[in-house]
Amino acid sequence: MALDFPTIYLLPTHIDPSQLPELEAKIPTLTYDINQASLVLARISNKERAKFELRRRSIPTEDLDPAPVSLPSPDTQTEDSYPPSKRRKLESSVSPRSARGSRPASVSDGEESLDGHGLSGWEDQGLDSSAREDDNSIVKVVKLSWFTDCLAQGSILPIDNYLVYQGRKVQKVSNKPPLNPDDVLRRARQEGGDDQPSSQGRFSHAYASTSHHPRTSAHHKRPPLVQESTSEHDRRARMPPIPDYLHTTYSCQRPTPVNPPNKDFVKELDKVRTLRKLKGDEVGVRAYSTSIASVAAYPYLISQPAEVARLPGCGDKIATLYRQWKENGCLDEIEEAKTDPKMSVLQLFYNIWGVAATTAQEFYRREWRDLDDIIEYGWDSLNRVQQIGVKYYDELQLKVPRREVEDIGQVILTHANKLRKGFQMVIVGGYRRGKAESGDVDVVISHPDAAATFHFVMDIVNSLEKDDYITHTLTLSTKNSERGQTPVSWKGQDRKAGAGFDTLDKALVVWQDPHWDKKKSSKNPNPHRRVDIIISPWKTAGCAVIGWTGGITFQRDLRRYCKHEKGLKFDSSGVRSRADGSWVDLESDENGPAPDMLTAEKRIFRRLGLEWRPPEERCTG
Repeated sequence: MALDFPTIYLLPTHIDPSQLPELEAKIPTLTYDINQASLVLARISNKERAKFELRRRSIPTEDLDPAPVSLPSPDTQTEDSYPPSKRRKLESSVSPRSARGSRPASVSDGEESLDGHGLSGWEDQGLDSSAREDDNSIVKVVKLSWFTDCLAQGSILPIDNYLVYQGRKVQKVSNKPPLNPDDVLRRARQEGGDDQPSSQGRFSHAYASTSHHPRTSAHHKRPPLVQESTSEHDRRARMPPIPDYLHTTYSCQRPTPVNPPNKDFVKELDKVRTLRKLKGDEVGVRAYSTSIASVAAYPYLISQPAEVARLPGCGDKIATLYRQWKENGCLDEIEEAKTDPKMSVLQLFYNIWGVAATTAQEFYRREWRDLDDIIEYGWDSLNRVQQIGVKYYDELQLKVPRREVEDIGQVILTHANKLRKGFQMVIVGGYRRGKAESGDVDVVISHPDAAATFHFVMDIVNSLEKDDYITHTLTLSTKNSERGQTPVSWKGQDRKAGAGFDTLDKALVVWQDPHWDKKKSSKNPNPHRRVDIIISPWKTAGCAVIGWTGGITFQRDLRRYCKHEKGLKFDSSGVRSRADGSWVDLESDENGPAPDMLTAEKRIFRRLGLEWRPPEERCTG
């Protein structure tokens, strides 16, 4: 007897394409339209991943039965609800007091909801009450093993133990004006003909919506096709081939220049990624990082969405954003965030040095709305780094030009060699990747004699403080010296994520050039800068240079590559074997250690089986 399954949408994520047809054939109630489904089957077990996959298919949700948040609403808030008058002000405060009474933006802001269907006809076959939700706005993502277990046991099982995520679809509130009927007719006539110039960048192909399955079925209605002109079809046929290096998932195997042909679109995607950070969407941040790295590595100027869709990590979602950007000159999500008081406040807090996205959200939950609120009501709760970040907020937002980066690096190297001859230095970070301006200054210094770098970070900081270059020391770490300047051993797959990520000796400081024309000003007018001084022992200096050069996605993928392709654990303090935790020396040869840090860096690339990429080709974002 056939089981009476509800209408099911099968999520293809993490399913081998060769196995997909066989799975589909076993589902008698399969639909290729996720909006018609009562259940979404998926080979995933992470709630955030489930939410991300729904968003990709234009189904934003909010968690069902979320924890209540006690925030005053505009209707119930009284004048007494506000904190008392402020006693201290910062000239850099930017957020208006009017934001205090605004409604916090929900996860649905800027998204569009799609109608779904409730569950029916299978309530009495073993499903619990959570699956018998009459509200057709509820979406449920269930592990694929629920379906296979149902088949194995010959009955419909409760979904309780298989439920990955349950949420309520949310409705988008659009700020766009209603469509003008004349405009609709005009656009329809344009889409129907081939007389429009291709430079207008219209969407040139019938891309399937990501809310539909990529394949079609004879017993389901096919979506209407978007008409395509002959000229657009010809343009698609003449798309340049994807370079071989873009067929890999590891961005450390690709050249990614500092000024790619599509840098303007990359900047827009980076803004969306920042919004994902501020919303606490870690899966979305990672997905956009992958897309940004692919678009930045594409060597041709993109002319149509189809070029974007075929890039690794992009697909229809990023192609749709490209089309939107080309047609409107902006992305809706970014424009909506500009008018969202909550997002403006989160962005302000996130820009404070020492404040991560989670901390910015916590500040907002405390009903702080600008820097003055932080000073007035939460100063004592900040750590020292955050207090410095607030105190010098405006100055630390200023970019550091390349010439100044070089001057700071030279001062550090000069002081190092005054203390002991023979130190070498590499300026890393955005400067080394070719950026015209940097957010801070990062330098790696080392010495061929291991005794010279032992606890040297304390000596260099004292020397620079004595000459008034360092105004504040935010962090001073000597962990590497404390363990004898040896790489951290790999402690197995169960090691807590992030532990031992970088245990090199380092000083994170606030810097100010102490020299100025005292005849013109009695107060030092030079801006405060953030400077990171990293001390590496010579035998792993190449790893330190690679690790601190970036970019972020390049580093992430280099670690993935080492793990999955080489069985190694890489970080800027050295390389270890995942088999036995031993240190793996990739920087020495038969003649001994490398003669300089840049030679050591190149040896690491070669011995990992990677083509050498100069720093200017590691700009993955």
